[in-house]
Amino acid sequence: MTFAYFCVFSAIFLPLFCAVYAKKASGFTVADNRNPREFLAKAEGAAARANAAQQNSYEIFPAFAAAVIIAHATGEAAQGVMNFWAFVFVCSRVAFIYFYIKDQPVQRSLSFIAGLLSIIALFVAAF
Repeated sequence: MTFAYFCVFSAIFLPLFCAVYAKKASGFTVADNRNPREFLAKAEGAAARANAAQQNSYEIFPAFAAAVIIAHATGEAAQGVMNFWAFVFVCSRVAFIYFYIKDQPVQRSLSFIAGLLSIIALFVAAF
């Protein structure tokens, strides 16, 4: 497994971290597991922001995974380039989640842009 593929694997767990944080911060109990989406829809503050970061993480993941897979499949991108941009993506997503939970919208947006640019860079490297 390449490091870039490992980054894809690790990115799978980022939204799960957000979900755990959101549930813990909002006082989620076993009884709430009957309808966790309804419970989290009523969350406020950091818990609500963690839930939103979870949703955003699920939304951006397919593009990242596709970019890494396509960069590998074409054989045009150097392994070091793929590893670098995949690592940038994961780091930007960790920062995005942190800034989202801490309610720092400017930094959150900048980290989102960094992640998006890393996806674009992976596609460009595949040419």
